Amino acid sequence: MRLGLLYGYSGAKISIDMELIREAERLGYDSVWTAEAWGSDAVAPLCWMGAQTETIKLGTAIMQLPGRSPANTAMTAMTIDQLSGGRFLLGLGTSGPQVVEGWHGQPWHKPLAWMREYITIVKKILARAEPLRFDGERYQIPYRGADSAGLGKPLKSILHSRADIPIYTGSLAPKGLALCGELCDGVLLTCMNPERPEAIVQHLETGLARAGGGKSLTDFDIAVNVAVRPGDDLDACRLPLKAHLALYMGGMGAQQKNFHNEYIGRLGFEAAAAEVQDLYLAGKKKAAIAAVPDELVDTLYLCGPRERIRDRLQVWTESPVTTMLVGSDNIEAIRMIAELVL
Repeated sequence: MRLGLLYGYSGAKISIDMELIREAERLGYDSVWTAEAWGSDAVAPLCWMGAQTETIKLGTAIMQLPGRSPANTAMTAMTIDQLSGGRFLLGLGTSGPQVVEGWHGQPWHKPLAWMREYITIVKKILARAEPLRFDGERYQIPYRGADSAGLGKPLKSILHSRADIPIYTGSLAPKGLALCGELCDGVLLTCMNPERPEAIVQHLETGLARAGGGKSLTDFDIAVNVAVRPGDDLDACRLPLKAHLALYMGGMGAQQKNFHNEYIGRLGFEAAAAEVQDLYLAGKKKAAIAAVPDELVDTLYLCGPRERIRDRLQVWTESPVTTMLVGSDNIEAIRMIAELVL
């Protein structure tokens, strides 16, 4: 199992702890990943990190589809990949309807078809086999709508890229996981129950079989965010993780459509997910945090004394997970995980 460092996105002020990232590189971490929501973007911090490192791979977890055209994403991927010496990992995601419509001002419409078209276009650009043409439901390239100037010309990237820049999607729902297995090189999971991998693997395998050509899990990276909070006071270690889970189960989506909540339910915590969401949306955030079960935190994350984390790591190393994305800004925590895993 490889290790990655999940750096995420910033709060109100952005700063990047390069000591932490360089230490992860020194320790043998395979990759570092940035993210974006509706504040700091995923690309600029990754370029900052790439310019000050030498070997660690540089991933986006994730770049939001509504924030960039497929062509712009391909241009960004090719540019960072070449400047970094072939270290770029392209993680993509649609985000949810609240962000797509409320922040980017784009329609939330057929996200699976959107993702399929987007990835197909990016791959065409990277391959440079021919000038770009695409005729889809969401994208027509060259554009020929009623308001077109009629002057669009199929183009081929000036920049010569490797065609096999790895592509990941941040997928949670069964159909999204199947699409990822079919089209991508890996999946980015916000969390996972390592003792119930079938909740993920069965859907990935559906897509892998659809891809054909003998594609299988041996060719595929299952990358999972695992927050790490070491300390002797177990309840104190769990508390920020409960707050994080309550936010995602309760606030990252609407009552009728919250992908994170639905996913936690499929991992075996349906009743808890429903209770936390009801409390959070009722404005009872402290009660929502308190309603997150200890068992859920312990299933998804690593917290508590070193010996406890060491014992729990065995479940992860025996699971189908191929990359553990360590979620921590604590340099001692990333050292400890490296000592226990690598």
